[in-house]
Amino acid sequence: QVQLVESGGGLVQPGGSLRLSCAASGIIFSGYAMNWYRQAPGKQRELVAGITSGLSTNYADAVKGRFTISRDNAKKTVYLQMNSLKPEDTAVYYCNANRALISIDYWGKGILVTVSS
Repeated sequence: QVQLVESGGGLVQPGGSLRLSCAASGIIFSGYAMNWYRQAPGKQRELVAGITSGLSTNYADAVKGRFTISRDNAKKTVYLQMNSLKPEDTAVYYCNANRALISIDYWGKGILVTVSS
């Protein structure tokens, strides 16, 4: 049974930082690209950041220079360090495990990040 469990969300003031974690089980973690998506109220889900099995990373323009994605294959965990947070970063953040070659996607349940004073 595959599980992706996000943690680390919550309420933070503008300019603050949070670190999201996503712990995976039931998959060969090192073989998957891992991604963070987010969905704000009334908006479509969007890709925030991704990291491949080979440690290549990519970021949405809106978060470049502020967010950093990383992974620890030994712990089967992917992280999203979010700095200089803005109110427009408020969203539910979802962890995604992707193996494009065999068209497999797994999703976490999501975690709320609220940036507000």
